[in-house]
Amino acid sequence: MNEIIIRRAEEADLPAIVVMLADDPLGRGREDTSEPLAKAYRDAFAAVDADPNQFLAVMTEGSRIIGTLQITYLAGLSLQGALRGQIEAVRIADDRRGERLGQRLLEWAVEECRRRGCRLVQLTTNKSRQDAHRFYDRLGFKASHIGYKLEL
Repeated sequence: MNEIIIRRAEEADLPAIVVMLADDPLGRGREDTSEPLAKAYRDAFAAVDADPNQFLAVMTEGSRIIGTLQITYLAGLSLQGALRGQIEAVRIADDRRGERLGQRLLEWAVEECRRRGCRLVQLTTNKSRQDAHRFYDRLGFKASHIGYKLEL
């Protein structure tokens, strides 16, 4: 078995990342996995990759991408000027779920936030993702806020 590594995503990783983003009922309705990938994905990757306050991570085993998430570092005045780590788009390849890879990836992300000086790590998850809620609860996250979104 190959070693599992978590690293910064590269543009060549985009097709595998988009496939994972599309691999659930919500994602199927909003992502486009057709090849070649839509230019918007490559443009978004370039913007994320160029921003020092963004980290798009992939979890790999050998040459295969088996997980992904994105960390955004948010500076703010509240909490006495605390830096926050915002974790989004957490995904594990469908055939690898149940192996605690998601836990490993989240624990890595929390440590990255701690290393960067964050005083708080936060994330959002769709209300319909009940399994994800149980997962985040198990890892010690608290459902302490109500989130709102406005699509534009």
